[in-house]
Amino acid sequence: MKIAIAADHAGFEYKEALKTYLEEKGYEVTDYGTNSPESTDYPDYAHPLATAVADGTYPFGVSVCGSGQGMCITTNKHAGVRAALVWNEEISALARQHNNANVLCLPSRFIDLDYAKKLLDIFLNTEFEGGRHQRRVGKI
Repeated sequence: MKIAIAADHAGFEYKEALKTYLEEKGYEVTDYGTNSPESTDYPDYAHPLATAVADGTYPFGVSVCGSGQGMCITTNKHAGVRAALVWNEEISALARQHNNANVLCLPSRFIDLDYAKKLLDIFLNTEFEGGRHQRRVGKI
């Protein structure tokens, strides 16, 4: 499976680690930046990632910033993107089960890296339930 990933400076370290983690699991990962921990603007990386998910190039995207909010807000500006800010296991599963989320947004300043990996695994391995949830997602 192909996955897009992006982060701002606050999420850079996690992005690099998550990219390696995904590649070791056999995923093909495309990195939309940033490429250093120097201060930068999250929309510069969130928009290209969201475009690639929205146009179907990637079924899923992963974004990381300090709070997760900036990347989440920006990616959700794109039609066809359903980005979810995830900070615990239940939210990660529900984002997929009920909302058919296709972009995972992680808050690097509020969760540790090992927990971020766990949330990523849950997100990628949880199926959308459809049914009544499909009707709701269709209204988005």
